[in-house]
Amino acid sequence: MAAAIANQNNDLKSVLQEYQPPEWAAHLKNLPHYKVKLAQNNTEIHEWSLSGVPNGFEIGIKRDDNTGSNLSGNKVRKLEFTLAEALHQGCDTVFTLGSIYSNHCRSTAIAARRFGMTCYLFMRQRESTTDVGCLGNLLLNRLTGTHMILTEYQPYDITIYPKMNMLREKLEKENGSKVYVIPAGGSSNIAMFSYLQCFKELVDQDVLKNFTDIVVTIGSGGTASGLAIGNYLTGSHLKIHAVNIRNSVENLYQHVQEDLDHIGLSDVKAEDILDIMDGHKGLGYGLSTEEELEHLVQIACETGITLDPIYTLKSARGMLAEMKDNPCRYKGKKVLFMHTGGMFGLFEGRMNRILEKLNVTSRIRYWANGEDVPVF
Repeated sequence: MAAAIANQNNDLKSVLQEYQPPEWAAHLKNLPHYKVKLAQNNTEIHEWSLSGVPNGFEIGIKRDDNTGSNLSGNKVRKLEFTLAEALHQGCDTVFTLGSIYSNHCRSTAIAARRFGMTCYLFMRQRESTTDVGCLGNLLLNRLTGTHMILTEYQPYDITIYPKMNMLREKLEKENGSKVYVIPAGGSSNIAMFSYLQCFKELVDQDVLKNFTDIVVTIGSGGTASGLAIGNYLTGSHLKIHAVNIRNSVENLYQHVQEDLDHIGLSDVKAEDILDIMDGHKGLGYGLSTEEELEHLVQIACETGITLDPIYTLKSARGMLAEMKDNPCRYKGKKVLFMHTGGMFGLFEGRMNRILEKLNVTSRIRYWANGEDVPVF
């Protein structure tokens, strides 16, 4: 037993990396001690020739959809800090929550298995069935043997957190498990440091010189919070905008304020460092109109950038709408769009009908030997 514990401790030492914050963040309170390596950092920034951009605006795109393959998107950067804390605490089991198509749940499932941890996903869905198939994020959840607990579509405080507490007590009592709970979207005080650290990456990529504004999707709040705080700590050279696709503006600002309070910046107000763009949720979280899905196809055909229907498509459309209807909201005309991933949301079936409808964008022909050249 002693040898096994020693080996486990040695394994943790090889996985856990001491966290070194940027110089401009070193004075903050409650700094994380460790992180683990999951994301492929220094993701590319390039021009984005998006149609519908009003005259005078220029858009670049930060490809945080390329932080990995099945571990892709912004959720991976957050897990570098939350899973490091879980491992440092000696936890062998991870609980997290989201909706049935959650990118965060998929990323947590894969990353937990990478470190030998058991993962339980508590996921809301609109239909009371366990027949959910194996498309998109669900396929990767199932490939990793992750436990999925489906619940009714109600607020997390009502439908999920009480169930988490009951199962946690059961596992700890009967199996001796030690459980670490990651909040919805992976957003927590410690996860905020992932995008505070990412802001250093942006500074190193000369974003402060080349752009005036950053636009990012906001759902649970962690990504936008880290960017806004990083911008504030380095002199607020940019204006950070977050397109709301899910929660109330009040709840989102409250989350950012909690992050500020946690790191000793209580004198800073969330509303002063982050501009939340509301009114772009469409039909609601996880719901898409025909027009939105057709716009997604158009963007992919024109620019080669694949957005996802739940998060980044709505934030891109919100960015364009604000440029057209409220251009003075922006600090300047050089805007960087943070692509936070979500590609597997395209593989859940909803795009099939749209692609068939828009056959003009991609025609398929069978060309047998001896036949004339087909017409496209």
